[in-house]
Amino acid sequence: MSLPNSTKYQVTRSLLTALLIGLLSCGQAQEKEVTDAPTNEIVEAARSQVGKTTTYDGSYVKLGYPGGDIALERGVCTDVIIRALRTANSMDLQKLVHEDMVANFSKYPKIWGLQRTDRNIDHRRVPNLKTYFKRRGYAVPVTKKKADYLPGDLVTCTVPPNLPHIMVVSNRKNARGVPLVIHNIGRGAQEEDTLFTYPLTGHYRLKAD
Repeated sequence: MSLPNSTKYQVTRSLLTALLIGLLSCGQAQEKEVTDAPTNEIVEAARSQVGKTTTYDGSYVKLGYPGGDIALERGVCTDVIIRALRTANSMDLQKLVHEDMVANFSKYPKIWGLQRTDRNIDHRRVPNLKTYFKRRGYAVPVTKKKADYLPGDLVTCTVPPNLPHIMVVSNRKNARGVPLVIHNIGRGAQEEDTLFTYPLTGHYRLKAD
């Protein structure tokens, strides 16, 4: 049996009202998905790369020294860290890692079969950054507690099957209070909810020397 026109109108209006309320509720929930905690210069410097570094490119490039960099629109996960620390802390990881590797080459991974340092690429490799940060006393415990990860912390993980990756902990959080991260995992610099997505392998907090 067909409904009278007035009844159809009321049903349609009710459905549209319900849909509108649902959309508004989703919008409010979306706003609550991200909350801000106190930020720091590392976070701001990493976030400034979003929209500028748009390509993931791990090609070997001959760099100037010190302060060498590839084109801003390109890079890998380590380049987010390198650029952020240069801007925020005046830390040139190219120079710092190179000098430490020259003096302590045996302490660094030999994954790539290198017989000597290479200042064009050494600082752009996650295992080398992990070694350098640990040697400088920046390592803090790796846990699964969201409160242990502060804005500006650096976190490493393994992306399956065995890709080492590094991220900056953001001051923004998801609805459960888990910090977002700023990284380049394949689509350029992004701020995303992936802190605990992959197995964590390192946690580092820079301090004044």
